[in-house]
Amino acid sequence: MSSIGFSPLRPSRPPFEEKGSANLFMKKITAFTDGACLGNPGPGGWACLLRYNNKTKEMWGSAPETTNNRMELTAAIKALEALREPCEVELTTDSNYLKDGITSWIHNWKRNGWRTARKKPVLNQDLWQQLDEQVTRHKMTWKWTRGHASHAENNRCDELATTAARRQSSGGKVVPS
Repeated sequence: MSSIGFSPLRPSRPPFEEKGSANLFMKKITAFTDGACLGNPGPGGWACLLRYNNKTKEMWGSAPETTNNRMELTAAIKALEALREPCEVELTTDSNYLKDGITSWIHNWKRNGWRTARKKPVLNQDLWQQLDEQVTRHKMTWKWTRGHASHAENNRCDELATTAARRQSSGGKVVPS
């Protein structure tokens, strides 16, 4: 699923637009993401929910042998890849690994040739690089919420990601929780 099911209308831009003022016309998207894994590693699932005005799009997928952190990263990547143009995105996640990694740790990783402070290779470098590429397309705000709490959209993403992981582990059949 490489695109979301809606294409926000492009507002007209004045012919006298000043350089650097494009952010005034960016669409505002709210995104929620989650990843799940049955075992770690094991069959995994990811999910995202995108909202623009009064339209909502849910997407999800799975991987046969993965980790929870890889699914968290994949959910964010898929959410951002689905946007067909640069947007102002507020992304909510229950993963400190994802939020801290993309807002703080990644700067040093890149500066250190994708090595940690302990000089070890960054885990999931492939996905961090994909996410970094997507993040540079958008004006991002990252928010954290407690997982499995009273956050409706996070709970929905958790449900979709867990269902995707269960389907992966059962060969595509729906497996009750």
